[in-house]
Amino acid sequence: MENENAAIWFVDRHLSEGRGEKVAFREADGEQRSLTYNQLAEETARFGGALLRHGVRREERVAMIVRDQIEFPVVFWGALKAGAIPVPLNTLLASDIYETILNDSRASILVVSEQLWDVVKPAIDGNRFLRAVLVIGEAPEGTESYADFVHEAPAIEPVEADGDELAFWLYSSGSTGTPKGVRHVHASLKATVDTFGAQVLGIRENDVVFSVAKMFFAYGLGNAMSFPMSVGATTVIYGGRPTPDAVFDIMARERPTVFCGVPTLYAALVAEQEKKGGKPTHAIRICTSAGEALPREIGERWEKLWGAEIIDGVGSTEMLHIFLSNRPGEIVYGTSGKPVPGYEVRLVDEHDEDVPEGEVGELLVRGPSSAEGYWNRRHKSMSTFEGHWTRTGDKYERDAEGRYVYCGRTDDMFKVSGIWVSPFEVEQALVEHPAVLEAAVVARADEKDLIKPAAYIVLKDGAEAPSMDELKEIVKEKIGMWKYPRWIEVVDELPKTATGKIQRFKLRA
Repeated sequence: MENENAAIWFVDRHLSEGRGEKVAFREADGEQRSLTYNQLAEETARFGGALLRHGVRREERVAMIVRDQIEFPVVFWGALKAGAIPVPLNTLLASDIYETILNDSRASILVVSEQLWDVVKPAIDGNRFLRAVLVIGEAPEGTESYADFVHEAPAIEPVEADGDELAFWLYSSGSTGTPKGVRHVHASLKATVDTFGAQVLGIRENDVVFSVAKMFFAYGLGNAMSFPMSVGATTVIYGGRPTPDAVFDIMARERPTVFCGVPTLYAALVAEQEKKGGKPTHAIRICTSAGEALPREIGERWEKLWGAEIIDGVGSTEMLHIFLSNRPGEIVYGTSGKPVPGYEVRLVDEHDEDVPEGEVGELLVRGPSSAEGYWNRRHKSMSTFEGHWTRTGDKYERDAEGRYVYCGRTDDMFKVSGIWVSPFEVEQALVEHPAVLEAAVVARADEKDLIKPAAYIVLKDGAEAPSMDELKEIVKEKIGMWKYPRWIEVVDELPKTATGKIQRFKLRA
């Protein structure tokens, strides 16, 4: 049987094809370390060997709370070589969310960047599944340094794996806001390369890729790892916060040819460049955008300034990457384009009947990269993965030219900077303030037409209105930096049904 372990094709293949000395990853911050394909093959083999030396068995989970740095691809592909399951986690979460996910995944090994330790430490107190916590950098008491863990570990050959065998998990918050482990197989990685990577993006060996979208979630994983590694290109990785100044500096210094961002950042970069005046100096030939709909105005202003198209599309954690997209030379900003070759989509009504052109329907997709299912969420798996089709939860309409236009979610979920936000969890954080009786959160467009959370709160009798900044900080601390409401309004009461359920749609106007 041919060994279909994804690490062979994405990592080891480049040595026999003569790209061993080429830089695979280069850091744009810190010590600006780099990793050639030879070094990547060796270090992933040693990390896999270290896992086996430590007694990690096949399909055990290796949780990763790792910034974008060269250890990220080493841990990810090294775990695959050992037959373990890497589980990259969002590096912006709060301690209690990490605790929930680590218990849910039952990870036996946790790899953490030292910069994130203070947030992670409370999450592992009392965890009964973890056998080792590895810290990249200085290891606090009770942990082991990543360097010591891999020191003198034996280099291993990738374990045999079938293309349909589980390879890795990604956590998606989903419609309930409860984190769900999305399980992907080895073959799905190459499937995204053969479809979007090759036939839409047109990734090349001589490309230098810079993805502002981090590697912990599906969009960034494809941008920064799967696509460039499929052709032996180089990825510039940045662990810091992608402010406009930082991004401009990296563009000037690293000269990326492929830039992958999200609409919020594109809007900030456009505004900053227009303030500076003139056109930016850069080497970008093509850009991608996903995570939320790219406003038409932002796309047009970007292309006028940079002279490079933005390929705007839609993907999901469940489908691993983009399956509906604009294409180079055929960009229509304000739309999500057409199905990526290899994928089919449908728009259906509440009876699962196809809706006619120009009418809104729920988007269903089928293609080669769909997930195997959710971990420990049987009913949710059954309602999302229906045979060959996957429900996206997005509402779309199709225009006369066959392009798809985003209309919103089928539920109350919405995305901020490409990541799902559950109104319920924001509301729960707000009501923890002693002055707040009730809260309701909805999506609202800001002045750049980008979606952000807006909150309405009802105060307890006799309570003084708290500082809005104080409430925002509570949300940031409780559930994540990007989820805080940009607007907070005090109201006398919230609209409700006869049974007491909040009618959020009445607050969206």
